[in-house]
Amino acid sequence: MHFEHETLGQRVLFGTGTAAKHLAAEVARLGSRRVMVIASGSAADAAATLIDAIDVVLVYTDVAPHVSIEKADAARKAAAETDVDLIVCVGGGSTTGLAKAIALTTNLPIVAVPTTYAGSEATNVWGLTEQSRKTTGIDNAVLPISVVYDVELTLSLPVALSVASGLNALAHCVDSMWAPRTDPINQALAAEGVRALSSGLRLVVSNPDGPAGREKVLYGSYLAAVAFASAGSGLHHKICHVLGGAFDLPHAQTHATVLPHVLAFNAPYAADAEQRLASAFGSSTATDGLDTLRTDLNAPRALRDYGLTERDIPEAVRLIMPNVPAGNPRTVTPENLDALLRAALVGAVPGQ
Repeated sequence: MHFEHETLGQRVLFGTGTAAKHLAAEVARLGSRRVMVIASGSAADAAATLIDAIDVVLVYTDVAPHVSIEKADAARKAAAETDVDLIVCVGGGSTTGLAKAIALTTNLPIVAVPTTYAGSEATNVWGLTEQSRKTTGIDNAVLPISVVYDVELTLSLPVALSVASGLNALAHCVDSMWAPRTDPINQALAAEGVRALSSGLRLVVSNPDGPAGREKVLYGSYLAAVAFASAGSGLHHKICHVLGGAFDLPHAQTHATVLPHVLAFNAPYAADAEQRLASAFGSSTATDGLDTLRTDLNAPRALRDYGLTERDIPEAVRLIMPNVPAGNPRTVTPENLDALLRAALVGAVPGQ
């Protein structure tokens, strides 16, 4: 067994009902006196309950999915003009993504307070969209120095969005099984993430107001992101980043919809990864395990439900092909990628 593994250095504070206390303690530990808080939508209300005990000089709410260059530049300018010394982001992946965009050029530290299961808070991956093209990169400057997890902040997340966001986290696990830098440690973390996410999401659907399921999903999404940050971005994420940036598709729902098609595409060519995933799902095969879970969750099925059209497929294939990871278990061609996308477009049975 030969591999190189790097674990990203990050402080994690996890506890129900403890977000305000943990956030105040982290800000004090870092000695910050001029805090920029990024939050939007429902997360803005959550943020308001958390920041009484810290020195906030700017609350920033201009957040949108896929972080455009224009919004990144505006946020960077606001941070500079206010002379902030710390960014606190409260919300989902878009909020964390904007904080990362600022940190990328300023090296300002980030404390992330997630309210969804996006997992971006545990990675050093950034993404920016310019002229409908999403570019991603890796830089330790964007890795939040601390993450504050509190299940109470996820209780208001609607079930449908919880499912989509949780399946986005599960996609991190699946990609980590065969991504360019995968290793046995990533795969162990990813397998445990699948177990936690599978059981937790079923509990969220059956009892949305109960903390037990959401606690498992939050824990699983963190494991998934840690595995993904180390293993790198696989075929699934390359596809979804192109679709999101080029066609303005919603992030979580796109991941949830594409995932079973990528799993069915790669699994027959990655026997060890397939067995690990099948075991984590508690199923005879990985594809059966994911299909059963998706049925139980009433998961998103078709990309056409989120704005993709048949006429978009050729352009999507053209944009995705140059980004396909060299080490993908199965050789990707324009023809089989086209077939995968057409199946995801209409919600056909994956792999058929």
